Amino acid sequence: MSRWIITTGVVLVVIGITLHFAPWVITWFGHLPGDIHIKTGRSEIFIPVTSMIIVSILLTLLFNLFR
Repeated sequence: MSRWIITTGVVLVVIGITLHFAPWVITWFGHLPGDIHIKTGRSEIFIPVTSMIIVSILLTLLFNLFR
């Protein structure tokens, strides 16, 4: 169990560093058709429906691949 947690932590750190220093890697996230972005006077609501569906499909495929 501890190896799994450590591996997950290292993977998350690598992903975070990659996104911080290379923001062009994930410019599509949040800008797909179906992502809801509502701006009113003083408030802003962002609901990435399509982006989350794609992330969910990718994670499902990845987890089933390694299971």
